[in-house]
Amino acid sequence: MIFIGIALLVACGLALIVGTDAGSFVGLTQMQTAQVIPLVLILIIFAGGAFGRSHRVKELLGSLVLWIGIFALAGVTYAYRDELNGLVGRVAGEFRPSVAVVDDERGTATFRRGPGGHFELMADINGHSTPMIFDTGASAVVLTLADAKAAGIDTSTLQFTIPVSTANGTGQAARVSLDGIEVGGIKRKGVRAFVAEDGALDTSLLGMTFLETLTRYAVTSNSLELTD
Repeated sequence: MIFIGIALLVACGLALIVGTDAGSFVGLTQMQTAQVIPLVLILIIFAGGAFGRSHRVKELLGSLVLWIGIFALAGVTYAYRDELNGLVGRVAGEFRPSVAVVDDERGTATFRRGPGGHFELMADINGHSTPMIFDTGASAVVLTLADAKAAGIDTSTLQFTIPVSTANGTGQAARVSLDGIEVGGIKRKGVRAFVAEDGALDTSLLGMTFLETLTRYAVTSNSLELTD
């Protein structure tokens, strides 16, 4: 009961500070101080429960150090949450290079270089998830016949009359317009694209008709950054 009483007194004191317009308290704003109140209550009540039992001094000190460590870790995690989010995204990008690490504030999407040396991206085309390769040498977005069909394009009416050069050699392609394409959260509509004839292309290409709509794109040794 003594510890519960102390907890209530501490909570009332903090609430009084928050309720007044006294500015910050030990470096915290009034909003942050208000968020600390339940944490302080929990800490004191748990401490009270520990001391309310007949434990040895070492056990009591161990429990106290444990709870202090838990709350310290929680505080550090909260304080550095933005940096930790970036770190988690970076680590995730290493394991899944085709998935973008998105920075909404900067309007960027960053991809890691894949095991094959290419930047392999996952794009959403007309609502369909499509694997693509970043290729500044492609004058337009180029889709394989299978990806075009999966994206809802009626390939039976296409006229494959445009010569294109691909990794498989020279082939024919048909011009189309994409209803929508999204890469790493960056969305575009009405993007001009080509559909390669069957067997002319192994993987769809993210070419210049999308890239030229960006504010910028930058390539380093291991990363690709697209800026909306």
